[in-house]
This record gives sequence, C-alpha cells and structure tokens, in this order.
Amino acid sequence: MSNIAGEGPSEVPVGGTLIRDYTICPRQVWLGVHAISPDEDDANLVVGRFLHAEAESHQSLRPVVGHSRFDAVVGREGELVVVEIKKSARALEAARMQLAFYLLELQRRGVHARGEIRVPDEHKRIPLTLSDDLIAQVEKIEQAVRTLAEEAVPPPARRVSWCSRCAYHDFCWS
Repeated sequence: MSNIAGEGPSEVPVGGTLIRDYTICPRQVWLGVHAISPDEDDANLVVGRFLHAEAESHQSLRPVVGHSRFDAVVGREGELVVVEIKKSARALEAARMQLAFYLLELQRRGVHARGEIRVPDEHKRIPLTLSDDLIAQVEKIEQAVRTLAEEAVPPPARRVSWCSRCAYHDFCWS
C-alpha cells in the first residue's frame, strides 16, 4: 500500500483490499495506509501470492478499476462476472464486502456485473449480486476507511479470530 498520510478523507485511495481489511481489523487498515508494511515473508501472504499467480496463469486479464485489481473477470451467459479468489472461506464476510465494493465501483462507472467468490481448495463458488442494503454497507465501510486514514494514531490492538494469521501479528502483539 502506498503512503497516504496527510491526505484528506475524500482523497484516500480506497480499493477493495482496504474494504476487506477494514471488515477484518480496522487497525490493519490504519497501519497499511500509513505505510507500515506487514511481514512480507508471512506464510499467508506467500500462499495468497501463489494463488493469485496460479489464477493469473489461467486468466489473460486482471483489470484495474479505480484503486482495485480484480482477480479475474469472465463473461458468462452474456453477463460480466467479477471473480475474487480466496485461500479459504474463513473471512467470507470480508471477501463479500471486497467483491461488493468491486461491483459498486463498476456500477458507478455504468457497468453492470455480478460477482463470484471462489475458494479453490474448498471447491466453493459463491455468487454475489449487489442489493441496496449491500451498497449501503459498502459505502459505510468506505467512509469509515477514509475517516480512519485521517487519524493520527492507530486504533488500539483488539484481538480478533484473524490475529493468528495476520502478517501484522508481531507488530500488534509483541
């Protein structure tokens, strides 16, 4: 993530990854937007990079929209489908918010699409369609990310189920 400290809340480059991370742990978002990098050798990051590289080898296109890079976009039955690939279904709600943000970004640009979360190791494909309620949830998170980025200090560390798998674990709990 790039250093955005000092930018106003409307200028924070919000992408789907920040939406996902905020859903899991707001502190992780603050650390990232203030250019405090996670442990790049963390096993979960390495596996994630591998999954994305594997997906890329089967896809010719990983489009960028705004500040988001989609894992894949496919045409199916005359529809555009944005695909988000995950290592596991553990943080499914966060993945759902991330994918909903991608669909909202496309909708804001006049492009209708639906989404699909894929968890290859679990042979899961979870469809996602934007609804008014889902849009409201994503917009609320988007604004919260912008507001959080303006804070001078990170939120206090709060233990969540994701902590043991987080690349910031040692930073928060050492």
